[in-house]
Amino acid sequence: MTTPTLLRPRLAGISAERVFVWRSLLRSLRDAESLMMAILLPVLLMLMFTFVFGGALEPGGGYVDYVVPGIILTCAGFGASSTALYVAGDMKAGIVDRFRTMPLRSGAVLTGHVVASLVRNLLATGVVILVAVVVGFRPTASALGWLGALAIIALYILAITYLFAAIGLAARSPEGANAYGFILLFLPYLSSAFVPVATMPQWLQWIANSQPVTPIIETIRGFLFSTGMGAELGWALLWCGLILALSAAWGAWLFRRRSR
Repeated sequence: MTTPTLLRPRLAGISAERVFVWRSLLRSLRDAESLMMAILLPVLLMLMFTFVFGGALEPGGGYVDYVVPGIILTCAGFGASSTALYVAGDMKAGIVDRFRTMPLRSGAVLTGHVVASLVRNLLATGVVILVAVVVGFRPTASALGWLGALAIIALYILAITYLFAAIGLAARSPEGANAYGFILLFLPYLSSAFVPVATMPQWLQWIANSQPVTPIIETIRGFLFSTGMGAELGWALLWCGLILALSAAWGAWLFRRRSR
């Protein structure tokens, strides 16, 4: 009598990643409220800052040109924070332990969440830009400038989403993941997203200039309005790369540790 083997070959190539990306995208489509909020929240924030605060901050009516890059990054954080909830929910439900019994790479689960979040946030970014153009947003970028701006936005979304995925693994519950991630959502408000850094108190200027969001926003503005970026582009790439590398390493370690 022969004993059937329990060992199965792992999925070849990126088959596992494709499966989990599709799973996360379907989950996003079924979660209609979250998907709608991910698209409507950026638009509502942009309209509020443009029409409620814009007259006081920029009486000439050009505030929409200044605020759109900041709105994009602010709402990218809100959109990415849902990844922490999804990952923490998977861990709490125990479904990840079932996935570990299947012939696939464990990291594919996180990849699925991250890529789906990237797609959701880029969709929201496109909607924000279209609505911004309707209300007066007039960037002067060439096609190359647009590509540069979108590349920086996508890189930032990728980095911040991996960070939120790791937070979801570190938290003991979806509620805890939401609380931890909420702290990071304040970073754009302490940057040049909504007002120039020079208008802030001296001690706050140092914080705004030393955190990652400010150079990323200034780089996006530089691409969209063909202005000089100086060292901001290098700092933006360095910050995004550092956050992405550390978050991916932390997430991989947490995944192995929490899944045992």
